[in-house]
Amino acid sequence: MSETIFSKIIRKEIPADIVYEDELCLAFNDISPQAPVHILVIPKKPIPKLADAESPDHALMGHLLLTVKRVAEQAGLTNGYRVVINSGADGGQTVDHLHLHILGGRALDWPPG
Repeated sequence: MSETIFSKIIRKEIPADIVYEDELCLAFNDISPQAPVHILVIPKKPIPKLADAESPDHALMGHLLLTVKRVAEQAGLTNGYRVVINSGADGGQTVDHLHLHILGGRALDWPPG
């Protein structure tokens, strides 16, 4: 996997407003929020996109979703939130490192795009 801004954030080479971190992942506030609360959860393992996750990543993928739940609770998103995973260029992914968007803090419309 090529070097990305997220790998630099993981190594603490680029500052980020980190709201959660453990041995497998970290979560930080998005620098260009699309909602009042917009947090990214990224695995420390370099997986370019969801389509590249494999069977050995099973536990990590579950951990990411449980981390989303924990971080959303910490952020006070008691009325709900949206989780978005863009995969690939046509899916709107702009950074080639798997990441989950937590969006909340207001009512979100559907369809989103």
